[in-house]
Amino acid sequence: PNCRLIKGIETGSEDIDILPNGLAFISSGLKYPGIKSLAPDKPGEIFLMDLNEDDPRAVELRISRGFDLASFNPHGISTYVDTYGTVYLFVVNHPHQKSTVELFKFVEADNSLVHLKTIRHDLLTSVNDIVAMGPDSFYATNDHYFSDFILMFLEMFLGLTWSNVVYYSPEEVKEVAAGFYSANGINISPDRKYIYVADVFDHNVHVMEKHADWNLTHVKTLQLDTLVDNLSIDPYTGDIWIGCHPNGMKLFYDDPENLPASEVLRIQNILSEEPAVTRLYADNGSVLQGSSVASIYEGKLLIGTVFHRALYCEL
Repeated sequence: PNCRLIKGIETGSEDIDILPNGLAFISSGLKYPGIKSLAPDKPGEIFLMDLNEDDPRAVELRISRGFDLASFNPHGISTYVDTYGTVYLFVVNHPHQKSTVELFKFVEADNSLVHLKTIRHDLLTSVNDIVAMGPDSFYATNDHYFSDFILMFLEMFLGLTWSNVVYYSPEEVKEVAAGFYSANGINISPDRKYIYVADVFDHNVHVMEKHADWNLTHVKTLQLDTLVDNLSIDPYTGDIWIGCHPNGMKLFYDDPENLPASEVLRIQNILSEEPAVTRLYADNGSVLQGSSVASIYEGKLLIGTVFHRALYCEL
C-alpha cells in the first residue's frame, strides 16, 4: 500500500473507529504499565480525520468543560449512532491507573466532544477495549484480572486465564465470557450476530455468538502466529482487520536497536472452514512501531500504534 505518516500524531494512536460516513476517531496518548510513553506528562487526546478528503488531516477534538483532562488516558474506543444521527463516542480511560468508560456526544459543527458521563463498575477492573451496543450499553474486555502493576505481570508470567468480557448497561452488568489469557480487542460482525474477541497472549481471535439476553457462547477460535491487538470490521465485506505485534516483548523494551515491529492482518470469511488470512502491511519498526489497530474505509487504511505514530494508506 501507498502510506504516509499522519502529521500531528506523535504519542500513539492505540485505537481507531471509523463512522459509516468516513469520519475517523483516533485515541492518542495512552500510558500503559510497562510500556514507554513519548510524552508521559501530556494528557491523552482524541483526534478526528475525515477520510472523504483528498488529503485528510488529523484534528484534535475539543473536550467540553467539567471533564478532567489532566488525567485523561484514553485506550480503546467505540462509536454508536442512534436513529436521530446522534454520534456517541465511548472511551476507555485510565485516570490514576484506574479503569473508567467515558461517554461523549460528538458535535460535528465545532469538532468537539461533550462529556455525558463517567461509568465505573466493580466488574470493569482493567478495561482494554469496548464495543458499543446502544447509547449507554457496551461489551468490554478486561485484559487482566489484577489492576496492580506487579500482580498484573505475575498473572501474565504464570499464564493465568482470568481475563474476561463484561456486558454493561444501566440495568444489568455481568460477565459474559471468561477464560482468556488477555482479552484485548473486541468488535461485532456487520449483521450484529457475532462478537469477535482478540486474546493477545494466546495469539488468537475468538468468535462468540451473541444472544438476546446479551450472553455470549463460543463458536470457534482462529489461531494466528502473532499477537493480535485491536479488531476492526469492514462494514461491507465483514472482513476483520487486525493491528498486530509480531514480537510483543519488544513493546516492553526501551531499546533503539530493538524496535517493536508492526503488522496488519486481514481475515476473510472467519466463519468458514478455511478463513483466508492475508498480511497487508509489515514494518520492522523503522517507520511504524508497535501497531495496535488497522481500520478500513473505502480503500483507505489507517494504522495506529500503542505509543508511536499513525499511518494513512491508500490500498
